[in-house]
Amino acid sequence: MIIRKLEVGPIMANCFIVGCEETKQAVVIDPGDDADRILMALAKAELKVKYLINTHGHFDHVGANKRMKDATAAQIAIHPDDEPMLLDLSSHAAMFGLGAENSPPADIHLKESDTITFGNITFKVIHTPGHSPGGICLYTPGHLFVGDTLFMGSIGRTDLPGGNYDTLISSIKTKLLNLDESTVVYPGHGPETTIANEKRMNPFLR
Repeated sequence: MIIRKLEVGPIMANCFIVGCEETKQAVVIDPGDDADRILMALAKAELKVKYLINTHGHFDHVGANKRMKDATAAQIAIHPDDEPMLLDLSSHAAMFGLGAENSPPADIHLKESDTITFGNITFKVIHTPGHSPGGICLYTPGHLFVGDTLFMGSIGRTDLPGGNYDTLISSIKTKLLNLDESTVVYPGHGPETTIANEKRMNPFLR
């Protein structure tokens, strides 16, 4: 499996390119900004993007949806509870004094226990509300892409519209911490971690 991380946009969100080495099919997880950089990284790795997967609907994770879709014809996938945000990204970005281009609507709705396949790789969808109502994580054995649900030593903020602290903690404890401890966690901001590290060291999860 090919994994490339790019920090994109003024809030330095992590965008992940995940590709199948055999078929060269790929997904882009959270294309938040800098579409040209993402496209260049895809071209350099000789990957063809099949899906643009949004772990949630905040502008710093979906801001390049339109440009990426226009350039690649890839399908946009998001949980239905966060899809309304795609059509009003400018308002959310304005809360941070920034601008954003509204996204096209989703082509695919991803819900709990759904799967999404590209090449020889299949992600299982884990619905983890709390940071946003439609937050999702993407799991394939050994790898977990969590958006803003979980960070190294921290958790996603819950003070934005639709956020709820108790819901987020429950999502993490009941749906993520029971995964194999060696699973690598790829957050929406900051460095990678593991389930084992967060079970033992994250002060929010004690």
